[in-house]
Amino acid sequence: MLLDISSIIFVDGGRVPFSAQFDFSDFDFYGEHSASEPVSAKGEVINRAGALVVQGEIKTVMHPRCDRCAQLFDKQVSIPIDAVVATELPDDDDGSLFPIEDGKIDLEEIVATTFVLNLDSKNLCSEDCLGLCPGCGVDLNHEPCRCEKEIDPRLAALSQLLKDRSDD
Repeated sequence: MLLDISSIIFVDGGRVPFSAQFDFSDFDFYGEHSASEPVSAKGEVINRAGALVVQGEIKTVMHPRCDRCAQLFDKQVSIPIDAVVATELPDDDDGSLFPIEDGKIDLEEIVATTFVLNLDSKNLCSEDCLGLCPGCGVDLNHEPCRCEKEIDPRLAALSQLLKDRSDD
C-alpha cells in the first residue's frame, strides 16, 4: 500500500494519518503460518523539523505453537511503529531508513519489517508452561510423567533390598 505524503515533505509539523489492514498469512515463522488473521496498522507520518517519522501501532491476534508443549494458542500482539523515511538514503544505510519515492512511502513494507523484527523469538502459551517430558513425551501441563525413575547404580542394591522387604 502506497501512502502519499507529498503534502508534508516540506511542511514542518505536517501530519498524514493512516489506518490499514494487511494479510501476512503467507509469512513463514519457523515453519508455521501463525499470522493468519488480518494485521492492522494505525498511526501517522509526522514532519518533525524536516525529519519524516512514521509512528503508530500494529495489532493482531497470532496463533503460534508453544515452544515448550507444542500446543497452538492465541496471542494478542501489539507492536509500536517508529520508523524514519527519507527521500535519499545514505550509502551506509543500515536498513533503518525507508525510502520516499515520488512523494509516497510503501506502508506495507514498513509495517511488515516492523512486525517481523519485533516478534518474540520464543512463544509460550503461559509463563509457567511445564512443556513435554523428554522421556515419555506427555504434556506435563495435563498429565504426570509416566517415566520410571532411574535409580543411581550405586544404590541399586539398597533399592532391591527395600523392594524385597515390601514384598513380605
